[in-house]
Amino acid sequence: MIKTHKPDWEIDNTHPEYVEDLVIGLSAVLDPDLGYSILELGLVRDISLADDKANVRMILTTPFCPYGPAMLEETRAKVAGILQKTTTIEYGSEAWKPDMMDPELRDDEWGLMGF
Repeated sequence: MIKTHKPDWEIDNTHPEYVEDLVIGLSAVLDPDLGYSILELGLVRDISLADDKANVRMILTTPFCPYGPAMLEETRAKVAGILQKTTTIEYGSEAWKPDMMDPELRDDEWGLMGF
């Protein structure tokens, strides 16, 4: 499996057979501004699956990220394709922090507002 720094997703417990495919697929979705995948950045906060519908809770590194709409749609389409289910994206309310990303990729010299 691809190494990620993701939080525990609901689907890890309910449908673990999909997790590896999701990790592989979502690792290809990049934040074009930072050059890291949405999983490396820790942007996908949860994925759940119930009956015929999947839900992805995702955040962005900044609330007004110009690439945000495209990343959200690419994520939705990728999950829908992998799970073969109608998929919705829920924009999460938590603020992104650099400690959400893969520790090996963090650069403490970024100077991001004291994080």
